Amino acid sequence: MAVRKAMFAGSWYPASASGCEKEIKNFLRDPNIKIPSRKKLVGGIVPHAGWYFSGSIACNVINFLKADNHPDVFLIFGMHLHSSSPSYIMTKGAWETPFGEIYIEDELASEIARKFSFKLETMEDFTQDNTIEIQIPFIKYFFPKVKIVPIGVPPTRNSFEIGKTAVAIAVELGLQVKIIGSTDLTHYGLNYGFIPKGIGPSAAEWVRNENDRRVIEAMLSMDPDEVVREASTSQNACCAGAAATAIAAGIQIGAESAELIAYSNSYDKSPGESFVGYAGIVF
Repeated sequence: MAVRKAMFAGSWYPASASGCEKEIKNFLRDPNIKIPSRKKLVGGIVPHAGWYFSGSIACNVINFLKADNHPDVFLIFGMHLHSSSPSYIMTKGAWETPFGEIYIEDELASEIARKFSFKLETMEDFTQDNTIEIQIPFIKYFFPKVKIVPIGVPPTRNSFEIGKTAVAIAVELGLQVKIIGSTDLTHYGLNYGFIPKGIGPSAAEWVRNENDRRVIEAMLSMDPDEVVREASTSQNACCAGAAATAIAAGIQIGAESAELIAYSNSYDKSPGESFVGYAGIVF
């Protein structure tokens, strides 16, 4: 079987299983991660920068999802899309990871693809995008036998329907599901053309305490419409469609509340004029 190649291995995260495992074990010792108050979790929001910057947050969110059961499939929502973008899905095949191949849940993916209009990706023809790939080694490590359905969703209400329908189909098929939405937060500085508060430490504090906080509060309120509105208004989420769709899917499967387990931004590790915010949320 053809396999979708890992495009960011060896740069954004280690290319070897041993290298990934070493990083993961360090991430699990991160003292800045808050332990969720509940064990039964159906999903979460994760960042998608290189592991050096945000790997610990993503790793711990995904690790927490194994507390109550091991799912059959992960629905993973991501991709850098705008409101007029198509939706994307991969309905068969496998993704390459340092821990071995992880397979598409093809029956579920095909049923979803029949319900909505998608741009279909294949192992050979796909959009190079870090938002989903960065999560795949964590999922494979903590859930060795799980399958995935990777879906790119723009920030629209149609995406919310994709998320809810995907969960409903999975339930009909008798599949246990976990959900991931992948987004980074404010992209601040000259590199991103967004400098409303100048540069330096005060700008980083504004991003941390005000701009990122607004979209985090929308996520914690589990309000998909507000997540998209806030991101559009304040430029504080690069993949609002993915986060909002994950929340809509989580509500569909029974999630009633969300919890922040960690926040950081790249300024913490590399102070400079440009930086990005990251949050880990479970629900």
